[in-house]
Amino acid sequence: MREALAACFLENNGVRITHRNFRGGRRGEIDLIGYDGEYLVFFEVKFRSSLSSGFPEEAVTITKQRTICRVADYFRAVYPEEDTGKVRFDVVALTDGPDRVCHLRWIKNAFEYHGR
Repeated sequence: MREALAACFLENNGVRITHRNFRGGRRGEIDLIGYDGEYLVFFEVKFRSSLSSGFPEEAVTITKQRTICRVADYFRAVYPEEDTGKVRFDVVALTDGPDRVCHLRWIKNAFEYHGR
């Protein structure tokens, strides 16, 4: 449900989502993949019901970033026609506020590519 909310938000902001929950076999999974202008963007969606354990984007550790990059490499190998040459890694962070309203932040270029 949180990924659907993130996808709706992104689409309303001009992103064309092409894949959801893309699995790269044992490599892992990427929540959303789409295009923001000329960029092929790999999105990680993180949710926290409160900030007591930190901000959602803090859960995108270096280990998670490397996993996302490995799956992104696999995606680009499987779908070479979708590779624009310009790639970005974004995070969509969702939190429940005290008012029980979901707050969403789109962090563009949240991390750099971690190559092989």
